[in-house]
Amino acid sequence: MWKKILKVLKNKYFIVSAAFLVWLVFFDQNNIISQFKLSGKLKQLKQQKEYYEMEIRNNEKATLELMNDTDQLEKYAREKYLMKKDNEDLFIIEEEIADTSETVSPDTLR
Repeated sequence: MWKKILKVLKNKYFIVSAAFLVWLVFFDQNNIISQFKLSGKLKQLKQQKEYYEMEIRNNEKATLELMNDTDQLEKYAREKYLMKKDNEDLFIIEEEIADTSETVSPDTLR
């Protein structure tokens, strides 16, 4: 049995085929490792494509709505660009975010 296996391993066609497979799997430009990386990248790009297509549909819907409805257009202008009518006053209230980077030492608590 071992003699048959050794005979097959010494066969020049087997050696060339094995070397060719090793070359394809590890050293070639399109090796298995890069194929796995590329398939992962392809999957990620397909997900991004779906997301952007959905965003395009939403934006087209919003654009169509703004073009046809003057109340929506006025609401958008007031909220987004802070526009107002001539007889109105506009008050902008900004909320200040607390800075949490300051730490309290035990000495200041006493």
